[in-house]
Amino acid sequence: MNVLFICSRNQWRSPTAEQLFRRYPGLCARSAGTSRHARNVVTAELLKWADVICVMEQKHKQRLVADWRRLIEHKPLHVLDIPDDYLFMSTELIDILNATVPAVLGLSPSRPA
Repeated sequence: MNVLFICSRNQWRSPTAEQLFRRYPGLCARSAGTSRHARNVVTAELLKWADVICVMEQKHKQRLVADWRRLIEHKPLHVLDIPDDYLFMSTELIDILNATVPAVLGLSPSRPA
């Protein structure tokens, strides 16, 4: 399963999610941002690649729908409701992601080795 994690600037939340879930068996994770100033900006190619899209906030979903409606209309898109309050790989952010993402993706809650 190809999972694309999206936040605003692809600086803290989505890269943390990518790091955490790229080692899960059967998953390939990438991350991007909706801002034109993001480290890795969302592109049509990334959206086509993704089987599932996880955004951190409702505003990210709204931006994707506004800009890429046809590309994403038949893909699962989950809003994780994680505010921009955490730094890259912060313990609290990791705990939140580990508590929410496996259930959203239908994964075993156990962490990869």
